[in-house]
Amino acid sequence: MTKYLFINARLLDNRFVNVAVEGAFVTYIGDGRPEAQFDRVIDCRGNLLMSGFYNTHCHAAMTLFRGYGEDMSLREWLDTRILPAEDRLDDDKVYYGSLLAIAEMLASGIVSFSDMYFFCHKTADAVLTSGIKANLSRSLVSFGEGARIKGDTRFQESVALCRDYHGAADGKLLVDMSLHAEYSNVESYIRDVSEYTAKEGLRMQLHLSETLSEHEGCIERRGKTPARFFYDCGTFLSPTTCAHGVYLSDDDMDLLASVGATVSHNPCSNLKLGSGVARVSEMMKRGVNVGLGTDGAASNNSLDFFREMYVASLIAKGSSCDPTVGKAADILTIATKNGALSQGRTDAGELMIGKRADLILVSLEDVNTMPTYDPTYTAVYAAKASNVRMTMVDGRILYENGEYTTLDIEKIKDGFKQVCDY
Repeated sequence: MTKYLFINARLLDNRFVNVAVEGAFVTYIGDGRPEAQFDRVIDCRGNLLMSGFYNTHCHAAMTLFRGYGEDMSLREWLDTRILPAEDRLDDDKVYYGSLLAIAEMLASGIVSFSDMYFFCHKTADAVLTSGIKANLSRSLVSFGEGARIKGDTRFQESVALCRDYHGAADGKLLVDMSLHAEYSNVESYIRDVSEYTAKEGLRMQLHLSETLSEHEGCIERRGKTPARFFYDCGTFLSPTTCAHGVYLSDDDMDLLASVGATVSHNPCSNLKLGSGVARVSEMMKRGVNVGLGTDGAASNNSLDFFREMYVASLIAKGSSCDPTVGKAADILTIATKNGALSQGRTDAGELMIGKRADLILVSLEDVNTMPTYDPTYTAVYAAKASNVRMTMVDGRILYENGEYTTLDIEKIKDGFKQVCDY
């Protein structure tokens, strides 16, 4: 069990303390110095020590398509660029695409991510190689009225993923189920998957009301919103993370709050695809757990979580003409504690004694972070991924001062170049 002592650590509440980490957990926060012997003492002078970030919606391997389809609506982007490109995916592409994304996320202070994609066993291998945390899910779609999960190869891939990887690496890797969206599935299949997920005690990931056409199309087809439809199918009997939620109605928000679902807010992707602006402040007022997500690098095009926080705060203020909403402290809660809750990681997401040591150090002495009157405001409004000095996951340093401790970044980049043929 490795023991670390962080001294002269500045926290978000502007206190200067010492923080002890023993194994995977934070064991001390205070002015004194524990009597234990530490393997390493890290002087945090000039840096902010805080919880790492939880990326609640991502398609990691889509680093392969960064910049591949631009200036298009979501439907055109999917139909003319992404779906044809995804037909050419294979194990190696997804493995190196996932590794590159994980490297970018670690350098951005992300300690865990929720992923929905294909060839998920290769993303799982990348997660285990790197030491990051992840909730992985195989995106499920169904066609033809009356489609069921029995004999469905996509569903069987999900079952196999869960069998082989759920709970791996002392719980760092979790496997969720995933229904891609309302418009890409038929009701019988959704009901089957929802029943299976609840029976097995798993979590669920899905896309929900991302675009106006998706939201209104569901109402026209089914006489109800996507949120109400999934509710009626039993989907929300499992803890569910709903990506986007741009067009949720007030009733939808109340419904999601009542079932304890999470909405993953993806501001940069939603803006870039012209999908709109989610009413996050209203969701929070109504008791919805809101997390933050990057979406894939194909639609963002960055996995910089500081940029995501900055945009999330600004669009909340700008769209409401109210500078008092989208508060920096709320955005940080969305990016950390709420994200951990969305993944079922109740022992993480906060820098507290007894919580998992998923920590980052952020420089407050770079040209863009000086001066720092309040670290909360600096973290949301001024900092960038380039200011991250260290990323620790479960008490293990995975990234420090531009170097990776578990990844050979040059080998990853060379492998990525060989498989990225788009």
